[in-house]
Amino acid sequence: MAKYYVFYLGDVLPQPKAHLVQVSHSANAAANLGYPAVLVSLQKDFRSLNPLNLIAPFRPRKPELKLLEFYHLQSRLKVAPLPMPYPIDRIRGKLTDSNTIACKYYLPVHLKPKTQIVHSRDWNFVKAAVKNEIPAIYECHHYENKKYEPEIVNQRFLQVAVTVADTVRENLIRNGMPPEKTVKLHNGFNQFFYERHPEAARTWRQQLLTEKRDRLVVYAGALHTFKGIDLLIEVASQLPNVQFALAGGPEKERQAYQEIVQSKQLENVALVGYLPHKNLASLLQAADLLVYPHLSGEAANFTSPLKLFDYIAAGKPIVSTTIPSLDDFRSSPLIAGWCEPDSATELAGCLERVFSAYPQWSPDHIHDRALVEQYSWENRISRILDFVDPSFRPQKLI
Repeated sequence: MAKYYVFYLGDVLPQPKAHLVQVSHSANAAANLGYPAVLVSLQKDFRSLNPLNLIAPFRPRKPELKLLEFYHLQSRLKVAPLPMPYPIDRIRGKLTDSNTIACKYYLPVHLKPKTQIVHSRDWNFVKAAVKNEIPAIYECHHYENKKYEPEIVNQRFLQVAVTVADTVRENLIRNGMPPEKTVKLHNGFNQFFYERHPEAARTWRQQLLTEKRDRLVVYAGALHTFKGIDLLIEVASQLPNVQFALAGGPEKERQAYQEIVQSKQLENVALVGYLPHKNLASLLQAADLLVYPHLSGEAANFTSPLKLFDYIAAGKPIVSTTIPSLDDFRSSPLIAGWCEPDSATELAGCLERVFSAYPQWSPDHIHDRALVEQYSWENRISRILDFVDPSFRPQKLI
């Protein structure tokens, strides 16, 4: 019987949410490394009523094309959506909650016999795995107020708790996670972002640039104030000869910022919306500069921005604000320019300096592969498994 490296997330796929991207790409990387990885999610559509799905809910299979293209995953990964038919999550109650169904029924009855190890950001699922004597890896990327139960965290089946910032690691330890089981590792990038897409990049430049504006600055990520979007729009008003392209966010947020741009009569800001990864990679490679304008504040202490690593893979000069969670990169040649957060004048000046320091756009611009590869999802999975007891590590496929 095949046994799997299970990545669990208690949500429906695909959706443009950062934590879903992170887990999906982690599972994809494990599959690329040769592990029998399966991405376990929830199924809440009409297929959840299929009697076969209810009788045999854990049936790892090839992902649908829609999911592969949405996150740009490779075909070695398998998926197993767990059926959640009515009234699960439609009628409130502990017995009709999808988390209860997954942890109390699907995991011990259907997943356990076929699972080598569990990897999840869902503490309840990790806790259930430990109780069922299944080795588990816990990911936590934000501050938590809950205290971790000693009888769970000290169990040998809880192998490691992984986070992306020193401050979150400290928070985990204060809440009861053993220090020796708690490690910090930055997020990563999908290999597709390292591949060159010169023709698609040229097409983006033809669409976005004009004779008056032949330099392109690209931002990719969520459209929130704390991410620096309002700051970037202010910078655009100071640099009218530079074209700015902002990718990301649901349509409602994109529309709200579009109204702001129009009210300021800015002709050099294009809000291109959420892009599938296959389109986003070429947009990043079309840029003269990539910008990460995050503001100061609590989020700046723990964020490990997924898009920063996509930027690194794209090979273009990067300008970033000096937020605490990126201190590890302050001496890295991968970041071309730094400036203090919260100041449009500072950021505009930094962009101008980096423009002057780097040559005109070329489709071939790329960072040294050895520097970049340390931030791949595959390298991150390998490093995580180094912290797992050899007797609990998943076995690779032949």
